[in-house]
Amino acid sequence: MERAPPGTRRPCAAAAAVLRRPEIPDGELNLAAGTTQPPLTEPELRSLGELGRRWQQAVPGAPPPLPVDPSLRRTGHIPQPSRFTRFAPVSLFQAEGSGDVVATEAAGGEPAAAAPLVRRLRRVALGPPLISSAVVDERMRKLTAMGVLSGDLLSSVAYGPQAMVTVLALAGVGALSLELPVGIALILLILTVGASYRQTIRAYPTGAGSYIVANNNLGELAGLAAAVGLITDYILTVAVSVAAGVAAVTSALPELQSKQVLLGLIVIAVLLAGNLRGVRQAGQLFAAPTYLFLLAMGILIIGGLVQAAGRGFASVPPPHISVTAVLGPLLILRAFASGATSMTGIEAVSNAVPVFRDVQWRNARTTLTWMVSLLLVLFGALLLLIRINGLVPSSSQTMLSELASGVFGRGAVYVFIQAATALELVFAADTAFNDFPRVLFYMARNDHAPRAFLRIGDRLAYSNGIIVLAVTAAVILAAFGGKTESLIPLYALGVFLAFTLSQAGMVVHWWRRRDRHWRRSLVVNGTGAVASGAVLLTAAVTKFAAGAWVVVVGIPLAVACLLRVKAHYTAVERATIPDAATIGPDPGNLAPPGLPGLHPAASAAPYGPAAPAETRHLLIALVLHLDLPSLQALEYAASLRAPVLALHVSTEDSDAQRFRQAWDQWGAHVPLEVVVSPYRAVAGPIVNYIEALHAQRPDVLLTVVLPVIKVRRPWQRPLHSRLGDHLRRALERHRGIAVMEVPFHLPA
Repeated sequence: MERAPPGTRRPCAAAAAVLRRPEIPDGELNLAAGTTQPPLTEPELRSLGELGRRWQQAVPGAPPPLPVDPSLRRTGHIPQPSRFTRFAPVSLFQAEGSGDVVATEAAGGEPAAAAPLVRRLRRVALGPPLISSAVVDERMRKLTAMGVLSGDLLSSVAYGPQAMVTVLALAGVGALSLELPVGIALILLILTVGASYRQTIRAYPTGAGSYIVANNNLGELAGLAAAVGLITDYILTVAVSVAAGVAAVTSALPELQSKQVLLGLIVIAVLLAGNLRGVRQAGQLFAAPTYLFLLAMGILIIGGLVQAAGRGFASVPPPHISVTAVLGPLLILRAFASGATSMTGIEAVSNAVPVFRDVQWRNARTTLTWMVSLLLVLFGALLLLIRINGLVPSSSQTMLSELASGVFGRGAVYVFIQAATALELVFAADTAFNDFPRVLFYMARNDHAPRAFLRIGDRLAYSNGIIVLAVTAAVILAAFGGKTESLIPLYALGVFLAFTLSQAGMVVHWWRRRDRHWRRSLVVNGTGAVASGAVLLTAAVTKFAAGAWVVVVGIPLAVACLLRVKAHYTAVERATIPDAATIGPDPGNLAPPGLPGLHPAASAAPYGPAAPAETRHLLIALVLHLDLPSLQALEYAASLRAPVLALHVSTEDSDAQRFRQAWDQWGAHVPLEVVVSPYRAVAGPIVNYIEALHAQRPDVLLTVVLPVIKVRRPWQRPLHSRLGDHLRRALERHRGIAVMEVPFHLPA
């Protein structure tokens, strides 16, 4: 083994266990993301204990008494919020059985310097924060979930059959005789892929989409390729669906043609606000268009069949169309791949299992069965009516519009069908708003995306992912002037790449597990993988020149970027894991002389009780995780020979308990106060807790000591929290409160 150069931090033994760290249960991690103390491995626990023993040797005796009451309970005067101040909006009660301070909703709010009007407007638009335990109430029943999650899938019948017929029509009227055979092949594909995703939900009852299945069974590269394919699909779903819906409106109202981009941006803003209000409220807002669309399609199909029965189901000969392509296997495969766009959104349920009420996996499978059954009925019936009525693609209107006008004329029923279709196309984008942030969450959990996507917002929604999706789709919509038809060829490639990798991953899953009925499950998923792979290959070949090359080239580049993110987080974790056996002096991270713990080579002079003058000074060391940056900040605070209080914020009682266990393993050499923030806010409870301490003893100078990771490259900065900046801005207005950073420089 090579010896590390002097002055560099050597790879630690505990770092070998980084990727084998015990996992936090999914439900707990969802709410505790961002401030969670991860479970420590055995080597890390031993190292933490050794560092604590070094601290005890360097600083014998009890720590100096604190000049304030950190529990905010035992003082004679307890400050309360008033009409003009926001001091101490921290609940003055103890968490049951734990002794931790619990932050109220007010404690998680914006600091007092924030504009009250902005805060009120935000609360009016999004609603008040929801406590973490309300996540159960935010789950959706099956009917609501189907309305939200099926929008993308069911709305595809408005353009999927037309896309298939349009390709066949290139070879002339004779090629239209293949409509039904190709349609039957597509129905079999839908059945196969639908059954495959039912197997996925059975194998992953807590929820897993293409990314997790491919990542767990095929490896990291396959998982990232599936994730990029899904992300591409969701972004295009929002941009294209909104553009198509707005186009339907402007077709009926030509005077709005010049406002197409503005209308599209307004729709995206409505979707953004609705989804930021939380899963349940978004479902209540956006589920109705799906059922309205189903009603409209039911009326159209029944009316069309009655009309066809009146003439004995005799087919109407299609009009003459010019031949621009030769009918052959390649054209048929191209038509098959184009019609397969009717399947976009079929994976939505497997990603969103956690949004269902209990029993989640069973309700998710039932909902997926309903969705696939409805898609089969709509797709097959509409394709049959298109064939019977001899319809061909037209540049002036959609085939769905032709069919509706042919059955009902241009009266009220036609207007209703068109309006319901336009509404469904617009709000089909809501499916993407449900699944896109969840995919980013799963990626961030594995360090493949910035950890900001782990954060659960005030309304128990993945706020950062929702905002990124809305902004990205809005930029694409504006850049293309509201005309996003050229983006449609990119659909099939991204989504069928995810389908193929997901189903191939399930084949490996069943082969490894070999539990009950594994052979049948393997055959189902294997068939789905082969069918999806055939569509993927066909789309890549036939649509390469039409824009699919962007996806073919872009996916490897995106995967490379995500691997860089993973490599950075891995390097950070290796550099910050406590390991007493290998930690030595590091010129970039040395604290002042005399500090114990991390630097055993440095002199360590113990300090005694604080002098009377020093009791007017209190150092508050923020410890979100027990890692090297936090321990270094604690050591720096201790070296100043003043009372030190460690402050930790947990979003759940279980995380607070886990942190206290790690703190006790270290030795609990400094008084610790844990603030439990059930509304998942971090900066707000910290600021308000410190304000409460300051109000208790205005004569005591409070110095907040923040550990800050310093990166070497600009692109790495967004990958880390900006909590220090938020706290500094919020606290700098107070006389008697100072903020100090202790930098932790990552090794090169």
